[in-house]
Amino acid sequence: MSYADVRFRENCQEILENGVWDTELEVRPRWADGTPAHTVKRFGIVNRYRLYEEFPAMTLRRTAFRSCIDEMLWIWQKKSNRICDLNSHVWDQWAGEDGTIGKAYGYQLGVKHQYKEGMFDQVDRLLYDLRHNPASRRMMTNLYVHADLHEMNLYPCAYGLTLNVSGNRLNAVLNQRSQDMLTANNWNVCQYAVLVHMFAQVSGLEVGELLHVIADAHIYDRHVDMVKEMLANEPYPAPKFWINPEIKDFYSFTVDDFRLDDYQYHAFDHKIPVAE
Repeated sequence: MSYADVRFRENCQEILENGVWDTELEVRPRWADGTPAHTVKRFGIVNRYRLYEEFPAMTLRRTAFRSCIDEMLWIWQKKSNRICDLNSHVWDQWAGEDGTIGKAYGYQLGVKHQYKEGMFDQVDRLLYDLRHNPASRRMMTNLYVHADLHEMNLYPCAYGLTLNVSGNRLNAVLNQRSQDMLTANNWNVCQYAVLVHMFAQVSGLEVGELLHVIADAHIYDRHVDMVKEMLANEPYPAPKFWINPEIKDFYSFTVDDFRLDDYQYHAFDHKIPVAE
């Protein structure tokens, strides 16, 4: 079975069996009908995926692979905050009148900063260090910029990436302050697994591990029954991941340069409500 399914099952069972409900607290998120969107949560979940062994795509339900890659490229490659640059509607509800999500996500990655070696944005700084200083312990990005939070239509959930080269393997730590387990868990895992593959390939490295650290891992009240239904499924083997080996420039990748072969997954007929 897919290891991503193993971790998802264990995480969700831990949340459902030993989690803490916030029903006694005032919460910010609301359902479309105005009802408070309460959650049951666990603090401090850590998952480790060995990308050199298998690709961490969940099979308990389908992860929309092309759409999640498109969003990842929108943030990390296009460094965009304009929803017109995105080929899905996942950000529509957070778009302002100017058609952007404010100074969030891709916007922060595109801001240039002065370093001793010159001016770089956060992505180009990673690419530079991977090429010129792979022993560095300073390969980090940060999307949670306090000075700009008031101009973000949604505070970043997955906010920090740390890269680390060990031997010839590229490893990564993804830090996430908040995780809607049903809606976004495997979406984010697949996105950052692909991103590590991209950084590794253009830097002449092999992929290593992805460590996913979640501060607040939660299941919304209206998602509980859907999660329980998923957990009753028997997982399939992990699909095989293909990345176009001809691409050596980070900015040349397109959605068509990635593929999941032999991807089996269980049907999931529910429309998942998303709290705002």
